[in-house]
Amino acid sequence: MSVQRHGQCICGQVKITASAADHKVGACHCSICRRWGGGPLLALDCGTNVRFDGEQHIRAYRSSEWASRGFCAECGTHLFYRLSKNGQYIMPAGLFDNADDLVFDHQVCIDSKPGYYNFAEATHNMTCDEMFAAFAPPQ
Repeated sequence: MSVQRHGQCICGQVKITASAADHKVGACHCSICRRWGGGPLLALDCGTNVRFDGEQHIRAYRSSEWASRGFCAECGTHLFYRLSKNGQYIMPAGLFDNADDLVFDHQVCIDSKPGYYNFAEATHNMTCDEMFAAFAPPQ
């Protein structure tokens, strides 16, 4: 089930419209996500149809061969993880208004999760290798 979602950064300089955002929240435990946000990235797949108002305030950093991470240059809010190959946006769940319908249902890079936290919800879990095998573009 995908729906249109609206959100913004902390300072309001960047407003977001994700036309086909999923309702399933996933957690990424990889070391880059944890370093980026101080803990796991809780995010949803927003596809490729995402519009930003205030784009001049967005900066992006290419964090790997396959993706970049965007943030608001004014307030530092994390805005997206964007796959280079297809332009797909994975976006922090906390950006969006009226998100009561979101469901935490999967975790990736579970093998990278440190021992100092655990989630109580029963989710589908994938290691980093399993995730890359399932979602990496064919060579």
